[in-house]
Parts: sequence; C-alpha cells; structure tokens
Amino acid sequence: MKNLLSYFLQGLLLIAPIGLTIFVLYRLLLWIDNILPFKFPGLGLIVILVAVTFLGFIGKTFLARPFVMFFEGIIKRTPFVKIIYTSLKDLFSAFVGKEKKFKHPVLVKINNETNIEKIGFLTSKDLSLIGLKNNKVAVYCPHSYAFSGELIIVPSENVITLNISSAEAMKFIISGGITNI
Repeated sequence: MKNLLSYFLQGLLLIAPIGLTIFVLYRLLLWIDNILPFKFPGLGLIVILVAVTFLGFIGKTFLARPFVMFFEGIIKRTPFVKIIYTSLKDLFSAFVGKEKKFKHPVLVKINNETNIEKIGFLTSKDLSLIGLKNNKVAVYCPHSYAFSGELIIVPSENVITLNISSAEAMKFIISGGITNI
C-alpha cells in the first residue's frame, strides 16, 4: 500500500505541472475567445500574440517609458509584490533581454577529491555586494528536466570557461547530458 501511494504521488508530481499549464492556457484562450463578439475558434491565440507583440512595440517607444517607470515605481514600493516582480523581470531579462545574463558557460569543480564537476553559467565575478571580497565567483547551475537551479559560490580557480554557446550549454544541461551539442 505504501508503494502504491508513493507511485501515485510521483505520478501526481509528474502530471500536475503539465496538466495545470495546459488547463490554464486552455481556459485563457476560451476566456479570450468568449470576449470577442464573434465566434472563431483559435482567434484568442491570435489576439494574444498580436497584443503581446503590440505591447512590446509600444514599450520600445519613448512615449511609454514614463508610464512603465511610474507603474514599476508603484510595484517596487509594494513589499511582497516587489520581490515577485523584480525576480521575474530579472529572470526574463536573463534569457531574452538586451543584457542576457547566461552568456558565459563554465565548468565548475565542485569537489577536488572526487573531481566532480558541473556545467553552469558565470553570473557574477564581483561578490562584494554580499560581503565577499576574495577571489570567489557566482555560478548558476540549472537542473536537468526542471525549471529550477542553484546558485553556487566557488573559488574562481575552480571555474573553467567552456568553448560552446550558451544555448548549447543550456540544452546540454536541461537534457541531462543526453542531447548532441
């Protein structure tokens, strides 16, 4: 009985994120389709794509800058919302922003005795902001098959720059090393 419960919970952990994502996207598309005055299946998806693209275009203009700064100022003064907003904004800008943060793939020696190494991305060479002034660096190591990772602080001599693109490194890490680079 204990094994059955364990299998059930493992299955739930596997299926729930996928199922909930599909459900939320489906409900969002239905909601947008129902707002429109005429019925045309899938038009909601087109409206979302056009609206996001249009907002991106407007956001690039100098006219939108004061409005964006005003709303960001309000958000950044709201305690809990500030943490969520700035974290998500930094995460998205790390992948698609002007200043892509994951552009330095590295190999990090985790354990000198066993020579265990991880692939990650050098995210900061200066850690004085958190009170570290010696030769340590910050490396972000994404997890395989997950949208998560860990930030590790290691001596800079334990980090070797890899001669591959960031996209290739991320693909290799997320696939668990089974992809061809």
